[in-house]
Amino acid sequence: MKAIVNELGKLAKDKHIENKKYFDKLKKKAPKNLDYIMQDLHDSEFKKTNCLDCANCCKTTGPLFTSADIERISKYLKLKPQQFIEIYLRIDEDKDYVLQSVPCSFLESNNKCFIYDVRPKACREFPHTDRKKFHQISDLTLKNVSICPAAYNIVEVMKKKLIL
Repeated sequence: MKAIVNELGKLAKDKHIENKKYFDKLKKKAPKNLDYIMQDLHDSEFKKTNCLDCANCCKTTGPLFTSADIERISKYLKLKPQQFIEIYLRIDEDKDYVLQSVPCSFLESNNKCFIYDVRPKACREFPHTDRKKFHQISDLTLKNVSICPAAYNIVEVMKKKLIL
């Protein structure tokens, strides 16, 4: 898995123009059953992919933290929400709460998440390849294929299965 992660940036960069054109077509004319197809591709990929072998998302990017995430996680950590914010978060250029730094503060050496049961919504849903109205998040997907081997594989299978 480490070899794949090391190559992923280059692979994604090599496919970026092709993927962008594909997603531009998809936005214009998404099949009615796209969400079902994506759910199947997502489920199939994650039957053979173990995120604990990689954790590249946690090592290289940080999620957005919603107010609900902050409340839930701070309670779990027995902190006041403001304490949690001061210790772990900062406000980014879009005025969203994000981690102060990456890799994620909650990532353990075995690639497990210290707050897994209460992790942010963005982490629970990553890489978003099974999201409803999938065609609306093409920019996010284009970004995620360079971070997540599973997202990369899903998009490659999708392009073969769903010829536009």
